[in-house]
Amino acid sequence: MAKPARRCGSFTADQKAAILQESDKEGVVATCRKHQISSSLFYQWRDKLTLKGKEGLAFGQAVLSQEVRRLLAENARLKKLLAEKELVLDIKEELLKKVHQRLLSAP
Repeated sequence: MAKPARRCGSFTADQKAAILQESDKEGVVATCRKHQISSSLFYQWRDKLTLKGKEGLAFGQAVLSQEVRRLLAENARLKKLLAEKELVLDIKEELLKKVHQRLLSAP
């Protein structure tokens, strides 16, 4: 007879951490079946553990708050902007080197 399904809120943070560690040895699919949880819930727990540590696994903690998502998007935008500026600067430096060499080699 199959065990009754547990509500996802019935696992403590320690139990969730133990399940995540168990998956390293037994695999994600086998661990999820054993504990009757979905793989998506497993990966949510893993993300919470990665981002916030064991405290992030406590019941009621969101994987990523709206503020964190906004900050991550802004961070990505700023990194792209910085990379573009560095590329422009590198191109300008190369042009200056070429112009300088031409001026020195001109009679």
